[in-house]
Amino acid sequence: MSDDTEIRTTRLVLIRHGESIVTVKRTIGGVRSCVGLSDLGRRQAERLRERFSRGDDIEPDVLLSSDFQRAIETAEIIRPAFGPALAEREFEQLAGLGEHDPGPDIDGMTFAAYVERFGTPDWSGDPNVEIFPGGETTFEFHRRVHTAIGEVLERHAGSSIVVSCHGGVVDAVFRHLLGLPITGGFELQALNTSITEFVSTNSEQWRLVRYNDAAHLAGLPEATPRA
Repeated sequence: MSDDTEIRTTRLVLIRHGESIVTVKRTIGGVRSCVGLSDLGRRQAERLRERFSRGDDIEPDVLLSSDFQRAIETAEIIRPAFGPALAEREFEQLAGLGEHDPGPDIDGMTFAAYVERFGTPDWSGDPNVEIFPGGETTFEFHRRVHTAIGEVLERHAGSSIVVSCHGGVVDAVFRHLLGLPITGGFELQALNTSITEFVSTNSEQWRLVRYNDAAHLAGLPEATPRA
């Protein structure tokens, strides 16, 4: 890098949404059946807002969300912590950063009914296997997320970006930015409203700053575990 090259640091902060109603009901919640946050999910997001409001964590330039209601609600709850510039401006909702799409036939089905009909899914196996009949394969999901996050990073290079999204999206971006295989090797389980942060200077290399930071949830009841 020459001495006259402008140094541009991009900061990407991924927030997993608060606990969702579909998780509490033990259903497969794609974008068609998502109805937002549970009462606990809203409390979790409020705790995150309080944390950000102290001003010692992050001051974003950009706030984005997936187009799922649970991610939108989470972004709406935390937005007032980011000052007038973002609190009073509508944030962009990106379908490309939505959770793994189970397809129209599986979306809204209970986990129990899914397992009874199709068996327990192997998320660490072949990413081209159609785990959700009529939905995205893991490969297709990761490819969509990689494309969407790439466009976000290109448009907002040199900015601090906060994205309200999903556990699967956190996993996909984590593996993509760090150059890891899309399945196998390890398992990630991002907690509700947890913070995962990456930093890059001049888009040359990404550094993981933190993963699954959920210190603000101390004292709250445990969320319903994902199936």
